[in-house]
Amino acid sequence: MSLIELKGLSKTYYIGGNLPVYALKNISFKIEPGEFVAIMGSSGSGKSTLLAILGLLDKPDPGGEYYLLDKDISKMSDNVYARLRNHFFGFVFQMFNLLPRLSVVANTMLPFIYSSDVTPEKRNEALLILKKIGLGDRLNHRSNELSGGQQQRVALARALANQPLVILADEPTGNLDSKSSQEIIGLLKKLNEQGHTIVMVTHEHDIAQQASRIVSLSDGKIVSDENIRKEIKRKAPEFPPLKRRGGLFCSLAGLKNYAYEAFLSIINNKLRSILSILGVMIGVAAVITMLALGSGAKRNMEETLSSLGTNLLMVRAPRRLHGISLGSEAPTRFTFVDLKALERIDGVERVVPYVSGRAQAVYKNRNWNTNVVGTSVGYPYLRDLHPEIGRFFTPSEALSRAKLAVIGQTVAKELFGDEDPVGRPIRINRVNFKVIGVLPEQGASGWRNMDDQIIIPIKTAMYRLLGNDYIAYFEVQVKDMDSVSFVENEIVDSLLALHHIPESERQRIDIINMAEIQEAANALISTLAYLLGAIAAVSLLVGGIGIMNIMLVMVMERTHEIGLRKALGAQRRDIMIQFLVEAVLICVFGGVIGIIFGAIISSILSAVANWTVYISLGSVLLAFVFSVLVGIIFGLWPAFRASKLLPIVALRYE
Repeated sequence: MSLIELKGLSKTYYIGGNLPVYALKNISFKIEPGEFVAIMGSSGSGKSTLLAILGLLDKPDPGGEYYLLDKDISKMSDNVYARLRNHFFGFVFQMFNLLPRLSVVANTMLPFIYSSDVTPEKRNEALLILKKIGLGDRLNHRSNELSGGQQQRVALARALANQPLVILADEPTGNLDSKSSQEIIGLLKKLNEQGHTIVMVTHEHDIAQQASRIVSLSDGKIVSDENIRKEIKRKAPEFPPLKRRGGLFCSLAGLKNYAYEAFLSIINNKLRSILSILGVMIGVAAVITMLALGSGAKRNMEETLSSLGTNLLMVRAPRRLHGISLGSEAPTRFTFVDLKALERIDGVERVVPYVSGRAQAVYKNRNWNTNVVGTSVGYPYLRDLHPEIGRFFTPSEALSRAKLAVIGQTVAKELFGDEDPVGRPIRINRVNFKVIGVLPEQGASGWRNMDDQIIIPIKTAMYRLLGNDYIAYFEVQVKDMDSVSFVENEIVDSLLALHHIPESERQRIDIINMAEIQEAANALISTLAYLLGAIAAVSLLVGGIGIMNIMLVMVMERTHEIGLRKALGAQRRDIMIQFLVEAVLICVFGGVIGIIFGAIISSILSAVANWTVYISLGSVLLAFVFSVLVGIIFGLWPAFRASKLLPIVALRYE
């Protein structure tokens, strides 16, 4: 049984897509186990093409037959060819084809990345081969730190690492000096004597004479086939079953190798990697910052509205209802009679009336123009806003129109500075008041500063300070949410009856449901947050396009490496995973840095502009996952292009 048998193989290339070049013409010959075959011929005779077809790096024209151990492999798939290259063939190239960023050991172990039956014994044997050929003291050196002869020895050790049936050597001494050439040929002869089958392409007659058989080519045809010395016939092994490798990520060790290779590529191409990472970083930082601003605004709005309560109704009336008014421009207004009527409605917890106006507050030589709010003793309970210092006024004090004031933080700061305001006298529009409490800090609500106000009893405000004899509006707290609609209808019925307003004007009574306002505000803020995030995501997509462009350039730069990996047994999926892992790794680096950078920007905005920002775990995960998806999506096309390259085309790429 022959080791390799070719029957009627031809190979045609097309220049410019139309002009045919016949590299091989009807080639037929056999290679027996243990032979040392030298293929000779002038430049363009087809010897390298024949070697590429023998090593399954290239495919012949349809019609020919290729038998490996009496099994026809002519029509097998690319994945089967890749497994055959990994198990049955070892390649020694003229240009060495070592990866410069990898050490001697790493280069030698490359075939094991794509093998399904790697054992520790095989790895130890590969290390032993390196030591036997004189590289024991160079194991951790990078390949570009070696001489030409040493690099070719590494290439030879790599070819032998997976214990192949055939060693294919393409001009193995072409780039070496005479001494190194003799050493490499001596190693090949020694391997042949140990039982390895060797097929070598050379144009040097003295090198070819070291083989046992010389096949000469001219214009794509075999012109001579000469046995120059007798070979010991060896028994051919049987064609063993090829083991399928696992799924897409076939093993944790395999994925670790891909990640390590990707990391080395990133480290060894710093400028390209930094630019790619920068694009992702800016996008992720923008997403984090925008979502933090949106989430902060939403939380601020929620806190403001929640302080009012969701079971709260604000009762206002328009100034004119076809001649009827509950405001200040007509005799019909809200009064304390309305207050009592609303308090009697079933389901009402409390009713708080309000009047307000601007006033000038004075303490000693300081004065401050602020908002004065007259209300009832139920205000701190309805707003859950009890004084931080001091107390609120009592029902008896409110009823007696006591001149007492509870002030906000801004008023306290402007009038009293570092002094304790409680018990101090102030003048509000020339009326003497006594400060009995200071409200806790509330912040801004819309355009209003809730800390810039003075709270006084409503009757004091109406009859001693502001001169009003009507109530501006009510806030009605309902006992439970299920009663809100009922209470709302009862309020309207009561006001219509008290003020003799016709039923046709029912819809003009203005009752604001705070739960509805909160729901609408939350929806608006959420929409704003998502809009900001979407705008920021555009920058991340732009960064992704940049990654795709860089990855495409990288595929071109590493075309030769892709060819080498395929020659060593890499399948399409291996190449795709390799480039995808690299793209994702770039995005992971950019994503992590972008999250940190976005958090820093958000903190600066919060400190300098006094904006409320909130970075949630969800926004961090969203930005990170989105950056990884960008790596997968925009790395997929370059990876796919890389995986489709034919091994011989990639190896010949300049």
